[in-house]
Amino acid sequence: MSSFLQTIENITPEIYQSLKLAVEIGKWPDGRKLTQEQKELSLQALIAWEIKNLPEDQRIGYMGPQECSSKSEPVPNLLFKSSDTLH
Repeated sequence: MSSFLQTIENITPEIYQSLKLAVEIGKWPDGRKLTQEQKELSLQALIAWEIKNLPEDQRIGYMGPQECSSKSEPVPNLLFKSSDTLH
């Protein structure tokens, strides 16, 4: 594991961009296809590098705030009137 961490430390922004493109298109810059293992390891390296170098909203998989928009407005009950509930 320490060699993986050392590798992450040596990734430059240019290497990061090249690695990210390779994972996105499934090919190395020279045109060779990434193996499944290479994809997995490369993605792990990208995620680890991003944790140390990028703000959360710029990282792989960031989805933004996950609050339901319906919380701000009540949803009307179309099936029953409030007096018809079983409570």
